[in-house]
Formats: sequence, C-alpha cells, structure tokens
Amino acid sequence: MDTMTLWHLTGWGFAALAFAALLVGFSKTAVSGANTVSLAIFAAVLPARASTGVLLPVLIAGDLLAVLTYRRHAHWPTLWRLFPAVAVGVVAGTLFLVWADDGVVRTSIGAVLLLMAGVTVWRRRTAEAGDEPDAVTTRAGRAKARSYGVLGGFTTMVANAGGPVMSLYLLSAGFRKLGFLGTSAFFFLIVNVSKVPFSAGLGLIDGRSLLLDAALVVFVVPGALLGKWAVHRINQRLFEQLVIAATVVGGLQLLLR
Repeated sequence: MDTMTLWHLTGWGFAALAFAALLVGFSKTAVSGANTVSLAIFAAVLPARASTGVLLPVLIAGDLLAVLTYRRHAHWPTLWRLFPAVAVGVVAGTLFLVWADDGVVRTSIGAVLLLMAGVTVWRRRTAEAGDEPDAVTTRAGRAKARSYGVLGGFTTMVANAGGPVMSLYLLSAGFRKLGFLGTSAFFFLIVNVSKVPFSAGLGLIDGRSLLLDAALVVFVVPGALLGKWAVHRINQRLFEQLVIAATVVGGLQLLLR
C-alpha cells in the first residue's frame, strides 16, 4: 500500500489530518456532508487512493459516536429501502477502483456532487413543502431511494464521498434535523463497516494505515461533542443550507485539485 506512517508525516501534515478528523466528528453529529472537506484534506496530505483507506476507520469512529447520540431518531423504513441499492453501488464502486486512476475518481465524484446539489436546490424550490419521510412508500419515492442508494454506494466506495449524496436524498425526502442525523448515522455505520473487506482487499487498509488511524481517532471525539452542542443552536433552514454548501465545496475541491 502506497501510504505514509505516522513518522513520515510532517508536523503540519499531521495537524491537517487531525483537524480533518475533528471535522469528521463534527459532521457526523451536526452538519452531515461537511466531511467532504476532510476527504479533500486527507487526499492532499496522503496519496489520493491510499487516503480513502486511512479515512475509512476515522469515519467509522464518527459513525459510532453519531449512533450513540441520535440512535432514537433513525427512520428504519427508509434505511431498509436504501440498503439493497447501496450494495449494488458498493460493488460497482469496487470494480471502478480496480482500473480508475486518481484523476478519474476525483473528476467523476466532484461532478456528481455538484450535479446532485443543483438538482436538490431546484427540487426544493419547485416542490410543495411538507414532504414526510414516509414518502419512500410511494412508487416515485422507492425509485428515488434506489437511484440515490446506488449513487451513494458508488461514491462512498470510490472516495468516501457518499455523505453528500445521502444528505441530499434525506433533505429531498423531508427529514428534519434529528431524523436526518439519526437515519444517516445508522446508514453510514452499516455501510462503512461493510466497506472494510473491500478496501482491505484492494490494499487500501493495512497495518500502517491503521497505526495512523489510531492516532487520528482521538480527534474525532471533541469534534463530535462540538457538533452535538452546535446542532441544537442551528435552525432547520440554516442546517439545510449548510449541508448543501458543504456538498458544493466538496465537489469543487475534487474537481479543482
């Protein structure tokens, strides 16, 4: 695996990764999708492909903290409808990683994120207000869940960038803050854990990357606590704007890097 150990990082490099890990914790308990910035930082400090394997255990640590915080607010009917489509996306993403280089991965994911952000803004301006999470029981709701699920599985496998895709889906389905965070917490814990064998098989996770993760996970905890404090001080409209803005920033970073 072409990655760096803790001792090969400069002080500034480790500080940047530590900040990114703190941001992961914050995104998991406050503004989902903000960890696309963490993705960009990891890819800037570490080799781009290797960075996805280092980041995955950090994300799982954040997922565990989010589940502990918002476990009572998950909407399981939505989750059960998403998982089969996500599995298809994860397999497709694994096959994509076998041959795609870093440039193709970054360009593809960045373009998808910007497209999905634009579609979500357009839909929220034209659709009637008041959609509820149980809209996934309709035919259109099931089709939307399948399409977002495949795309989310693909992007999360390829670049750990499934957060913005699923954030946009949950916003379009009408989830409020706590339901949004509880549903996404369980979703990403299950999906990210399921990705571990695929990432290890591709050589993206090994003993050296896990050693670096052990040093970085410590910084996820204060980020999660900060997010838990902040989420109750952010109103719903600002929450949605921050999620979409984080998606756009992440997409632009991937395209322009």
